[in-house]
Amino acid sequence: MAESYDVIIIGSGPGGYVAAIRASQLGLKTAIVEREHMGGICLNWGCIPTKALLRSAEVLDHANHFKDYGLVLDGTVKPDAKAVVGRSRAVSARLNAGVGFLMKKNKIDIIWGEATFTKPGEIVVGKSSKPVVEPQHPLPKNVKSEGTYTAKHIIIATGARPRALPGIEPDGKLIWTYFEALKPDALPKSLIVMGSGAIGIEFASFYRSMGVDVTVVEVMPTIMPVEDAEITAIARKQLEKRGLKIFTSAKVTKVEKGAGSITAHVETSDGKVQQITADRMISAVGVQGNIENLGLEALGVKTDRGCVVADGYGKTNVAGVYAIGDVAGPPMLAHKAEHEGVVCVEKIAGLPNVHPTDKGKVPGCTYCNPQVASVGLTEAKAKELGRDIRVGRFSFAANGKAIALGEDQGMVKVIFDKKTGELLGAHMVGAEVTELIQGFVVAMNLETTEEELMHTIFPHPTVSETMKEAVLDAYGRVLNA
Repeated sequence: MAESYDVIIIGSGPGGYVAAIRASQLGLKTAIVEREHMGGICLNWGCIPTKALLRSAEVLDHANHFKDYGLVLDGTVKPDAKAVVGRSRAVSARLNAGVGFLMKKNKIDIIWGEATFTKPGEIVVGKSSKPVVEPQHPLPKNVKSEGTYTAKHIIIATGARPRALPGIEPDGKLIWTYFEALKPDALPKSLIVMGSGAIGIEFASFYRSMGVDVTVVEVMPTIMPVEDAEITAIARKQLEKRGLKIFTSAKVTKVEKGAGSITAHVETSDGKVQQITADRMISAVGVQGNIENLGLEALGVKTDRGCVVADGYGKTNVAGVYAIGDVAGPPMLAHKAEHEGVVCVEKIAGLPNVHPTDKGKVPGCTYCNPQVASVGLTEAKAKELGRDIRVGRFSFAANGKAIALGEDQGMVKVIFDKKTGELLGAHMVGAEVTELIQGFVVAMNLETTEEELMHTIFPHPTVSETMKEAVLDAYGRVLNA
């Protein structure tokens, strides 16, 4: 007979494993299905290892500007690609093992293999077609294997994978995805990055810090197109100051592969075509949900543009079938997946006052140098929606802590509803703004007004003071500019 659970989650990425833990906490018999590596893309090939690489790049950038801090350094500092990548993989391995520990601690069964729906409430798990690769050696102990499993509630948390453009498909050699970009055998001398979203611009920033000649090609008029245009203009200026070459309103129309190089034909907005040759290219043109081979068609589960359609509680159009995280559509962010997992499970468990996920309050963070972070509406979007707004800005150049850190290139921008004082959006560029943005996220969730923010005491000296000054600026009360 098929083994039965209250909840089965397909996929052990941030959304899946967090949902499993919360389900177990609520007394639900829980299992999680994984086919490749515990922790999913985020822990193994995405969020975590890229941040480890970027930390190495940050330290190297500081070392190369030691004189700016009154320091004397004997000898040279240069990157050791093998050691940098090794540190990144070690960080992933540590967290990968941690997910397995959390499953055991919370008495969650791990089913190893690939799941396919046979009918609502039932899956068959077959042998995984994916090889077990580092950092996961060996497989978690005491895992269950192939068989039929049933549950009243089954949550799809299968994540996403890199999208490929026809004719410019990654080959793992000359054209990389983030998989190859994370662990190069050696640093290329030159690199083309196709796409300037978070993935593309983070890798562009990292490789430039490592001394690589980097060219970014973006089809939209601005880099990081989902961000506020004023913020990305500042980021672009700083990235170009660091030596990045950036083409916007441009697209790669075709590529030609050589023995050890690749030539991209880049068409600009005026119709002219420029040929750019580099050792390697990274394809960072977005991701698409992993919805194939799950049996969704037979169940009649609705999908749209490669993702499962689900409501704010993770419910699909088929009873007992749910979807969370990247596979449930944008924004495709690990923290959104985690939150969706908790909301979905708490709704399943029947907890009172469970609020649906509000995608308008999901923060976005890009860990390039300089960092970019945001939450809520951009200025352009607020105007498009017909909102009557107040906009405040404050530059890092007028902040004592930023100047002391040698990180005075940045800005905080806030957008308020003029009539109600509602905080509609906050946007930042500069050092460690990915750590600062949560202050505005909390404010938005608490429905804080401008008056309450202006009466909040911020510690001095901190970079966070720029947040309050930006609010004051929106209302003509700025103090330090």
